[in-house]
Amino acid sequence: MNWIIHHTDKLDFHTNLKELLKPISSEIESFNWLISDFEFISDKILPIHHEKDFFVLTSEEFREILNSNTQLIWGFVSGFSKNEQISFDENNLPFVEGNDLIWENGNFQIENSIIEIIAFDSSYSIIKFKDKSLSDKFKNYFPEAIDPDKFSSFKKNRHSK
Repeated sequence: MNWIIHHTDKLDFHTNLKELLKPISSEIESFNWLISDFEFISDKILPIHHEKDFFVLTSEEFREILNSNTQLIWGFVSGFSKNEQISFDENNLPFVEGNDLIWENGNFQIENSIIEIIAFDSSYSIIKFKDKSLSDKFKNYFPEAIDPDKFSSFKKNRHSK
């Protein structure tokens, strides 16, 4: 239940989290969020700790990001249940650039995440779900989203035209 968005009229830019998460907006409060390996541009000051390599946000803090005009250029975002402690190794943080595994179906960098969002160089938005109902809502809103298993053939076909 993983999707790649390359071209869509629904996003003004990659990765616009507010628009990207619109189909599951009502679910945002169910999660806490981890962000790592990030570069972004924003129209306002956000609850992001620039001196750290990662930070964990409450759903309220994450909503501040969603309510801003923020472009995530590179970055890893993980949503995990508020009822669970997130489990990850601070010495082996989730990352995007140079990580070929981000393109693979079913590969989650944080074991107990429910949602993972990957911003790839302002060109691709990759979103992964462990919850089928969230994935279905997302795909219904973004029918142009591509399954990672079909993505390599999609790229080949686009470049051969």
